[in-house]
Amino acid sequence: MDARTTIPERMRASELLAQDSLTVGDRPVPVPAADEVLIRVASVGVCGSDTHYFTHGRIGPFVVEQPLVLGHEASGVIVAVGEGVDAARVGSRVSIEPQRACRVCEQCKKGAYNLCPEMQFFATPPIDGAFAEYVTIQSDYAHDIPDSVSAHAAALMEPLSVGIWACQKAGVTAGSRVLIAGAGPIGLVTAQVARAFGATEIIITDISEERLAVAAQHGATRALHASESVEEMTVDAFIDASGAGPAIRAGIPAVKPAGRIVLVGLGADELTLPVNLLQNRELWLTGVFRYANTWPLAIELVAAGRVNLDALVTHTFGLDDVENALMAGRIPGALKAIVEPWR
Repeated sequence: MDARTTIPERMRASELLAQDSLTVGDRPVPVPAADEVLIRVASVGVCGSDTHYFTHGRIGPFVVEQPLVLGHEASGVIVAVGEGVDAARVGSRVSIEPQRACRVCEQCKKGAYNLCPEMQFFATPPIDGAFAEYVTIQSDYAHDIPDSVSAHAAALMEPLSVGIWACQKAGVTAGSRVLIAGAGPIGLVTAQVARAFGATEIIITDISEERLAVAAQHGATRALHASESVEEMTVDAFIDASGAGPAIRAGIPAVKPAGRIVLVGLGADELTLPVNLLQNRELWLTGVFRYANTWPLAIELVAAGRVNLDALVTHTFGLDDVENALMAGRIPGALKAIVEPWR
């Protein structure tokens, strides 16, 4: 650790003990390894996966079997460094890329480190997340942010990275016509990214009139209720940010031949798809699993004013109120909740 910085020995952290059971625990402040930095957490966004762990105690094969700190959308200030890290980093404001890859497997070596089989990802059992006063991360996963970027926006570089990865997978570029299902935070940031990438038509569908009403403020050129047919449309790419089977099936017919379909939203494990249509139009269908090498672009887009993440934040909470933060999505008008550990 950097000797110039006085770090407490203990810290507070919100712990998920089991399904529907949270407490604020007292833990040792983590000590950074040689290649790590210690970060005083400033802001942590609440993701749907956090809420799912709270309400279900698991996501697929990942089961909460011991106290788990949730939260993986985080920002903060470096307050100490490991012995292998330049001490000049102390004091840097950073956005945290919340993962640790092995760096030596086939996927890591070809740059697809998000597919590393040994990935350790924040708030995915048994790896703790960032609803805590301090966290550690490898130094190169702590990305410096300019003073013009707020702590909240720095935390939301994580969902922005999902939107960037989805648009890259969808081949969105200048003049693209894009259909997005789902006007939640991921759908809205994806729309903003599509606009920044040069898409000229960005259509968003949702079942919530309230969310559709704000979609135009986040890049959409057209907002449609999910009950309206989109089959007569012709788009270059369809990005599903809803995870809803009916929305996915409704969106696919709008994609032109050789177009792309990208599945981002988490839904059912199995889905019935129009295979004949996929074959006859030679459509590309892929999923999105997190992201890789997106943070530099995310920071540039926000710093340049091409993407507005602060506009997504509607509610803030402290560590003692994480349960309400996890349930904030039920509040009318809510988009993105933020936990501030030092609040």
